[in-house]
Amino acid sequence: MHVSLLAIPGIPMVKPGDDLGALIQGSAMAAEMRFLDDDILVVAQKIVSKAENRLVCLDQVVPSTRARELAEVTGKDARLIQVILDESNEVLKTRKGLIVVEQRLGFICANAGVDRSNIQQSAGEVVALLPEDADASARRLRARIAELTGRRIAVIVNDSHGRAFREGTVGIALGVAGLHALQDRRGEADLFGFRLQNTEVGFADEVAAAASMVMGQAAEAAPAVIVRGLSYTPAEGSALELARAKEKDMFR
Repeated sequence: MHVSLLAIPGIPMVKPGDDLGALIQGSAMAAEMRFLDDDILVVAQKIVSKAENRLVCLDQVVPSTRARELAEVTGKDARLIQVILDESNEVLKTRKGLIVVEQRLGFICANAGVDRSNIQQSAGEVVALLPEDADASARRLRARIAELTGRRIAVIVNDSHGRAFREGTVGIALGVAGLHALQDRRGEADLFGFRLQNTEVGFADEVAAAASMVMGQAAEAAPAVIVRGLSYTPAEGSALELARAKEKDMFR
């Protein structure tokens, strides 16, 4: 199997209301790149959030009593804490410099995914929220690329998340369209004929992590990557396939 990770160069700064599919396709064409059937387009959450105007100016946020209490614990801006609370189902852990929550989409992450990196600042500090519905965002982008190119692709919206018990962040899938996020390999034979008993693969997370190495984390300006050559079964799919149900969580 030969797999390619192809960063699409020249994507302009995304603004609220932009046609993200057209920007990506236009940049690909300018670079003489073409989508092929069964490509997987991985896009950074940040440009999706910008296009969908998922931006909040902290100057317009009034922190609650709870937000002020958590600000004392974490040392974070109480207005930022309020935004995090608004985007969360539950606060799980706090310490100085950190608040871990169940974000309203069901993902466990720091700060509910609220972030100010790679956000152009003007008057007042602006932060970006995760998309309202990242699966829906992926579906819309997939349909738009199909409309513009005639190609059948899959789309993953990715973000950088930390992991319990391990240092560092990795790319994970927030939204999925066109493939199953979770691959069930149970019942398949290994090299020696043993039937796999418990093997489920977080396929969309693996693809997201691979693409993140090309995207980078700082000023690389490569928020869209074509992953080519991977075998997968086209399907509707949802990133929520990867979210472990509470009753299966041994650590909360």
